[in-house]
Amino acid sequence: MTKYPLIDGHNDLALRLRMHFKNKLSNFSIHDNSNFATDIRRLAAGHVGGQVFAAYVLCTAQDKDAVRLTLEQIDVIRRMCTENPEMELVTTAEGMRNSTKIACLISIEGGHSIDSSLPALRMFYQLGVRSMALTHNCNTPWAESSASLYPNYQRKNNSLTDFGKAVVNEMNRLGMLVDLSHSSWETARSVLKHSTAPVLFSHSSAYAICNNVRNIPDDLLLLLKENGGLIMVNFYSSFVACSHNANVSIVADHFDHIKRVIGAESIGIGADYDGAQGFPKGLEDVSKYPALIEELISRNWTEEELAGVLRLNFLRVSFYLFFKNSYSLLSCSQ
Repeated sequence: MTKYPLIDGHNDLALRLRMHFKNKLSNFSIHDNSNFATDIRRLAAGHVGGQVFAAYVLCTAQDKDAVRLTLEQIDVIRRMCTENPEMELVTTAEGMRNSTKIACLISIEGGHSIDSSLPALRMFYQLGVRSMALTHNCNTPWAESSASLYPNYQRKNNSLTDFGKAVVNEMNRLGMLVDLSHSSWETARSVLKHSTAPVLFSHSSAYAICNNVRNIPDDLLLLLKENGGLIMVNFYSSFVACSHNANVSIVADHFDHIKRVIGAESIGIGADYDGAQGFPKGLEDVSKYPALIEELISRNWTEEELAGVLRLNFLRVSFYLFFKNSYSLLSCSQ
């Protein structure tokens, strides 16, 4: 992990900052904070070289103030990553690859954040967003969620509308990763058939090991393989063990299964720290990633395979997209 520092595909620290500190960074110690799963000290201990931080707003903001709230979450991520010398905001795969700090990439978690506006999507890109999940736990007018918690935009046989395809097209054109975690299987299937660029599941696990609808069945994994995309395995106990009693071994079972189905080159890590409550014993926070790598080594995973899982697979998918628009944006501190 010293040779191949981890790039993790999904972290919700920004949500915790909003919930507990109203995004006032002066009231929060990012270097050492035991109340959360993420801080700089433990990121360093976990050999994290890159982190995708999610700008997430609740589904209850849909059709109301979701765009403004998303801007505020992007702002707090940008400030966090430019005001701490151990961190660096990046907007290109080259920047992520070459950074000697904890490189930060910004994602949006939920298509409701763009309020069905392609201009809003483009402006988020200009602010440094390089990935967007098409849904969270609510449907949008143009894509379906895997969850049924909200009554928004219920429909049948139209999992990705024409506008939804336009969103995917525009993300492909811009060089923005299409994230299918939280999308329904039918929406994911439609996107995988439509997208001209690799997509990712930024924090999802294997349905064959834990039959939660947030996880990915084998037929979608095979479509993902054809697409050239990536599944970044989630550590949340309810998604890996279908219970609160999980350990490092059951997480490793997900990696083994996905490797058997589509190969190690299609796998990454998207632990979902600070986005959920309840992680496996031995994987409680961001310092614990080495425990998983040790378990995979004991299962005869090769250095080449683990180098891919840790960072090279994500960089491959990112290079494909980000080179379309590979200029770096100025950070807030400049």
